[in-house]
Amino acid sequence: MNLRLPLLRYALWLTVFAAVGCGRKSTSQVTSGSLSPSMSPVMAPGRSPAVAPATAPVPEAKASQSPSSDSAKLKATVRPSVIWVTSFDSKGNLLRTESGFFISADGRFVTTTHAIEGAVNAVVKTANGEIYNVIGVLAASKPLELAVLQADVKPRKLIRFLELNKSAELTVGGGVAVVGSALAGDEGTVRETTITAQDSDRFEIAGATAASSVGAPVVDDNGGVIGVVTLAGGKTIARPAIALESVLSRVASDTQPRWPEVAEARPTPPATPKPRLIYAPAPAFPPMASLSGASGTGRFRLSFDAQGNVTNVQLVQSTGNRVFDESAIRTLRQWKCSPGQGWVVTVPVTFRTR
Repeated sequence: MNLRLPLLRYALWLTVFAAVGCGRKSTSQVTSGSLSPSMSPVMAPGRSPAVAPATAPVPEAKASQSPSSDSAKLKATVRPSVIWVTSFDSKGNLLRTESGFFISADGRFVTTTHAIEGAVNAVVKTANGEIYNVIGVLAASKPLELAVLQADVKPRKLIRFLELNKSAELTVGGGVAVVGSALAGDEGTVRETTITAQDSDRFEIAGATAASSVGAPVVDDNGGVIGVVTLAGGKTIARPAIALESVLSRVASDTQPRWPEVAEARPTPPATPKPRLIYAPAPAFPPMASLSGASGTGRFRLSFDAQGNVTNVQLVQSTGNRVFDESAIRTLRQWKCSPGQGWVVTVPVTFRTR
């Protein structure tokens, strides 16, 4: 596969992406399941102590059940770990941008399977404007809409990340918070809300979740990840941390990140043999032009179909004699080549008396 053009397009997207992400905040909306290009942050390990509940509850959550976490604290400790993931296809075209978040200091992060569907390249962007290339996918679950990927982070690079709270008890009415990316502007603001429905592999939260928060973490009042915002059947839900852990368990110590769309690509079919002429009689010298010294050289373009028959003869350069040209065309229409995928060839024809 010739990846030169896709890599050039990918580099151009990366340059534009970096320029767009600097100097201004942007909002993103989902149209037909994709997000407008932009990107996001990183995060700090460890958990902070609980604080008193916010004095003014978010309208979408019940005041008596709003989480005890201070939004300002979550903004400072969780939001820097939330990133934007932008994926590209094999031609270097931008596919979509969704949220994600780092879960380790070496650049491992979580996002949705939709974010990387059909992708062969991706980059992530943090709140402070840093951009990292994505090496590939470590594990993914289409039924859970969750994927774990590896970003190319240099050793000793400080990456702030989030820890999973796999033992969290999820109950209807319990308080949680959705933390979006700082790159999403107001849409990425910490939103405190409550759980409205809960099952073994999913739960729902009150109020509308911004499209830019698909792939973002749902956290407890200490900033521990208790879920991931995903899309299921066009509806925004959350997958619990225990479901994410089941995906992480597939990552062995020797697992190498890879892009499925590249690894699973079909092998290139063998090259078709070059066509060859199997019947090519020479044009006859026209009797009416058999004057002493009469001569001329012309060039003719022949088009063959897949069966090897001539479908067209085009005069590229005249012999200088109409009779010579007509004789050459009549004979060249009889030529045949070996069957293949079609062929176009230009041949010279010379008429000369002795």
